[in-house]
Amino acid sequence: MSHDPNCIFCKIVAGEIPSRKVYEDEELYAFHDIRPHAPVHFMIIPKQHVASLDEATAEHAPLLGRILTLAPQLAREQGATNGFRTVINTGPDGGQEVYHLHVHVMGGPRPWKVG
Repeated sequence: MSHDPNCIFCKIVAGEIPSRKVYEDEELYAFHDIRPHAPVHFMIIPKQHVASLDEATAEHAPLLGRILTLAPQLAREQGATNGFRTVINTGPDGGQEVYHLHVHVMGGPRPWKVG
């Protein structure tokens, strides 16, 4: 499994930086966003370092599928029972700030913060 020693999300997965864990298994880690834009706001990341969706290949298809099928379950468990939004920021023009693939899951009563 690839790991980038300079990546903040790799450091979170390794336990070097604390996080508020939502879920963890052998391939995925989910944790609350430190700057939430909605009442429910967490991220699901692969433990394997993939810099962005732009770098994902067919090899990553099962992993991406697991992320997207896990999102509804975790969203409901976290209190987003009336719907949720998933966002994958990709590259500089897509607003990506951390270069480790991550899926934002946001929900809860609206209006949400603009961000």
